[in-house]
Formats: sequence, C-alpha cells, structure tokens
Amino acid sequence: MADNNCINLVEMNNISKSFGKVIALKNINFRVGSNEVVGLIGDNGAGKSTLIKILMGVYPPDTGEIFIRDKSILLSHYSAKIAHNLRIEAVYQEKALGEKQPLWRNIFLGRQITNGVGFIDTKKEREETEKIMKNLIGFRSKGFNSESRVSELSGGERQGVAIGRAMYFDADLIILDEPTVALSLREVEKVINFIKQVKDTGKSCIMISHNISEEYSVADRFVILDRGEIVGEYKKEDVTLSELISKLVRISGENAEKVGA
Repeated sequence: MADNNCINLVEMNNISKSFGKVIALKNINFRVGSNEVVGLIGDNGAGKSTLIKILMGVYPPDTGEIFIRDKSILLSHYSAKIAHNLRIEAVYQEKALGEKQPLWRNIFLGRQITNGVGFIDTKKEREETEKIMKNLIGFRSKGFNSESRVSELSGGERQGVAIGRAMYFDADLIILDEPTVALSLREVEKVINFIKQVKDTGKSCIMISHNISEEYSVADRFVILDRGEIVGEYKKEDVTLSELISKLVRISGENAEKVGA
C-alpha cells in the first residue's frame, strides 16, 4: 500500500538527458504526490516521453537523482523491472496489450501465478482475471470473460484492461501515455472514469494527453513541458481551463516566433 505519510511518492531532481547533440531534458524537477493525478502537458518533442521513460527505468538520465517514497534510487542499476517492483506501472498508447491473446494471458504476462511446485496456475489466473474484470474494470457484459481476446474489445475497454492490470498489481503510480487517442467520446468517458477509479482507490496517476479538457477533468495539478524544460506548473484550483489553454497558446506562439526569427 502507498505510504500516505510521504509527501511525494516520486521526486525527480535536476534531471537532464541528451541524445547526441539533441537536448531532450534540461534540469527537470518533477514530483508526484500521494493520491494525486498530475497532467503532463506539452507538444510533440517537449520531452514528456523521455521523462516518463527515465522514471520507468527505460533510459538512464545523464544527470540528476530520483527519489521514490523518499528513498534515493541507484540509477546505474535502475530498470523497468525495479520500477514495477516499486509499484510504478506505465500504460503506453502503443502496444499496451497483445491483441491475439486472451485477457487472462495479458493480465499476467511476465508475472504469472505459480502453484506450489512452480508450474503456472492457469486456473487461478483465469479466476483472478474474472475478478479484475468485474471489480476493477467494471465489465458486466456476459459477452466478455477471461477467455475473450483483446481484439474483441473496444479502444476504451482495452485501456481499462491495461489500467485494471496495473491496479491489480497494487501500483501506487500509474502512468498513462495518451490513453484516449483515436477513441470516440463514449470511449473517452470510460477511460476518464477508469482514471477517477485510480484516484478513488488512493493511488496516483500521471496522465499525458494532447486533449487539455480531458486532463483538466481529472488532474489535480498540471505541469507544462516545452523543449525539455518545465515552463509552467499549476494547481487545478489556481487555474481555469480557459486560462490553461491560453497559457499553452502563448507558449506555442512564442515558439513560432523563435523559429521564424
């Protein structure tokens, strides 16, 4: 369970990352509190994905430090597996699930339930998947069960499965990378409700989205990245949706002027 006495679940200090001559991140200070939804905002190339992949142990930073529940992370040995063990999960928009595989295989891929002699307990995995579908995801339709293939699900339902998997493995922080891309309005609403469920269970979430109104509906705080730097940070109670959009438009306009200069 999350340590609710910890002020910051995650704290990233002075994080920088370059790829050759391209500076992806420059002296980033980023935090996520316990039971907080953070909207991470920025245009393509702003550094959002790089920041998240550093947090997930995919990329090592060139400089900086990371604290998780106030404990310093040894970055030279940090990895996605360690991030999972620390209860940090990422749901990426691309390839989040295996479309041809049944739901129960997707849920327990890489973290299988084994019996007393070390064999995979497929019966238990199917039973747990049924519970996840009903209790965490809210699938009530008789048309779906643990044997249903991901290809049979809608886009919003697939995101729900991925989020439910993270919740089942007791993730304290769930990172959602463009979870509503190419979804209908009804499917977007499903995903937004899943994010609200994460918040209601006392967990934290980082949501990356180009749709600011969707982020505004669920986030407690907004962090704006621009060309590898944080250029704005606002609590929801301190900024309206229209004000937030105006700030983003202004940043985009300033960038256009610099390019044209």
